[in-house]
Amino acid sequence: MAIIEVNHLTKEYQLGHLTSLKETALNTLRRLAFQPVHERELFKALDDVNFHIDEGEVVGIIGHNGAGKSTLLKHLANISNPTKGEVIVRGSVAPLIEVGAGVNPELTGRENIYLNGAILGIPKKVIQQKLDEIIDFSELEQFIDTPVKRYSSGMTVKLGFSIATSMEADILIIDEVLAVGDLAFQRKCFDRMEDLIRRQGKTVLLVSHNIRQIERLCNRVILLSKGSVIGDGDANSLCAKFYQANDKKISIDSSTTLSLANNNEWATGEIHLKDIKIINSSGNSITELKHTQAVTIKLVYEVKNLVRHPMFGVGIHTTDFIYLATQQSINQLKIEKLDIGIYEFNFEIESFPFMPGVYSIRAGVAEGSASRTIFYAENLLHFQVISENLADKTWNEGLVPLPGTWTYAAA
Repeated sequence: MAIIEVNHLTKEYQLGHLTSLKETALNTLRRLAFQPVHERELFKALDDVNFHIDEGEVVGIIGHNGAGKSTLLKHLANISNPTKGEVIVRGSVAPLIEVGAGVNPELTGRENIYLNGAILGIPKKVIQQKLDEIIDFSELEQFIDTPVKRYSSGMTVKLGFSIATSMEADILIIDEVLAVGDLAFQRKCFDRMEDLIRRQGKTVLLVSHNIRQIERLCNRVILLSKGSVIGDGDANSLCAKFYQANDKKISIDSSTTLSLANNNEWATGEIHLKDIKIINSSGNSITELKHTQAVTIKLVYEVKNLVRHPMFGVGIHTTDFIYLATQQSINQLKIEKLDIGIYEFNFEIESFPFMPGVYSIRAGVAEGSASRTIFYAENLLHFQVISENLADKTWNEGLVPLPGTWTYAAA
């Protein structure tokens, strides 16, 4: 029997501001006169959602902003009531849905631990046995007897995560909170989650925009769009589908013309980037290239003041600004000075190394041995990398292929 059943779940909200006193009175008169009432528009945050989750499953829920992810979790945690349909949960739930959820700001951290345990129906004796473990994991020993209202948002989530993952609940619901605190605490969160999943076999529902996180932790993914389930199945295939949809949207929405440099806060005005293009071997401008294709990045700069010993740089970053690679001209171009004028610089890439996806270009110029920055801009030109050679399932398993040669022999 499934531990969670969602049957024809629909949630509607009324859009717009609260009705004025005048409009409320007029609507009352219209009802009495059997006339049409001016109702506000209804918005379906969830629209006939159906799925079952078995005990021990680790399910990721993904989708764009506004897809209905958090609304769904609130129904599973019994925080919100459906407009239509039903949600059946067989077991206790430990929800960690938003910063401060389930934490009373007027109580101390210690008191909140006891409160949350009592809500989950855990005996006080059991809570006392887990108290030191929860406090130690949260790293809040110094503040555990301080009212939570004096905590920072990060401290509040640390406490909430520690409580939710330490209590003996059957189902753990987590919404966008694994990236709290410093890197060391994030590492602890991942380790705790993997312990719950791999060793304790907990049923976990996880919402995150970090798709790599979902791929790592989940064995099943539910993909939502505009309140409806459009995919339910294997985590790798559904995440790949989501990656591809995102990349396609970014490629369509992103301008292929230079748009950021004119307002760039790192530009001193001494040099200006007039144009940037990706050129293929035929000399044509492209915004779609193949993995390992030879391309040239062409940059056209207008020098407005004399620049001595300039150094140029170009780099590639992901759409979420992970810097992947940078190359500078310092060891290849020895330019004593650039007089006022327009210059074209070409950076040739023999084999573009990055895996299929959407990327962007950043560029910069520095002057002199002290490398004084006179121009820097990122997100200058979006482009998409495609592949006809790589297997479909490997396209999102990394950013670059791992070079090497396989051999084997009988041992």
